[in-house]
Amino acid sequence: SFNSLNHDMTLPEFKFIWYMEYSHRMWGRVVGLAYILPAAYFWRRGCLSRPLKGCVLALCGLVCFQGLLGWYMVKSGLEEKPDSYDIPRVSQYRLAAHLGSALVLYSASLWTGLSLLLPQHKLPETKQLLRLRQYAHGTTALIFLTALSGAFVAGLDAGLVYNSFPKMGERWIPDDLLAFSPVLRNIFENPTTVQFDHRILGIASVTAVTALYLFSRKIPLPRRTRMAVTSLLAVACMQ
Repeated sequence: SFNSLNHDMTLPEFKFIWYMEYSHRMWGRVVGLAYILPAAYFWRRGCLSRPLKGCVLALCGLVCFQGLLGWYMVKSGLEEKPDSYDIPRVSQYRLAAHLGSALVLYSASLWTGLSLLLPQHKLPETKQLLRLRQYAHGTTALIFLTALSGAFVAGLDAGLVYNSFPKMGERWIPDDLLAFSPVLRNIFENPTTVQFDHRILGIASVTAVTALYLFSRKIPLPRRTRMAVTSLLAVACMQ
């Protein structure tokens, strides 16, 4: 990286980015121990039910997989690429996989924890409630996809291509949106298309969250659920 970029980087500047990476790795290992050690303790004490044992094994496995995926991602940024004079960077595909795995791990941990801490509400299965649940699941998938598209933006430095909003430069749809061939390659490797997709997905996510909130207002819901939906809208607007 030093040969291709940042020739004037000083040792203190290098130490700063090195310690950021080192801290991230150490924090990841602490998270792994925070999962595995208590899990082993409670398992040995017989505190876990059979379904919970399956959950704990899956979460611990996902933690280990996340660490391996992080190593695999960083490795791609250290490989010498023949016939390439581009800025050294990690693979955007591996970066998206690492982020996606982290989101799944975090969501599964939160879901498991809340399931144990908070009793489930017994609500009548009305058509409106089923529709709300379907909308919520669809919105979750859309937000997950938006976050993954953000990993592609980061991996390709696509945020540096256009810095105006809502237009990209002087146009709503940039000229180089489909510059790569075949067309499908643009979605994952063309910085312009990657940024364009992320913008569209972001707007769609905020719209979906707002629609979910408005629809939830028409249904009698427990206070905890209503707080969750309102919080979701607030965080979406802030994001």
